[in-house]
Amino acid sequence: MSIAKKPALKTTKTADEFIAAAPDAAADKQKPRGVIQGKKRQITLGISPALLERVDELAAQLGQTRASVINMAIYRAVESGLPEQQ
Repeated sequence: MSIAKKPALKTTKTADEFIAAAPDAAADKQKPRGVIQGKKRQITLGISPALLERVDELAAQLGQTRASVINMAIYRAVESGLPEQQ
């Protein structure tokens, strides 16, 4: 009769390892972050529920998608700049 070895335990990722493995969580700041989808790069964006509701209302008024309204606002801010805070 032979003695069988215990199978090796599977290691699980820690929360930090899991988050670091996300496509838009690159540690290297030189590397573009996000997932490429066609000609665009998908990113993760955190936004307050109240502001998101206002964005959705504006999108409905304009007959646009949420993403297009956010893209338009970012484009205008980049092109025209933002007012300086004092």
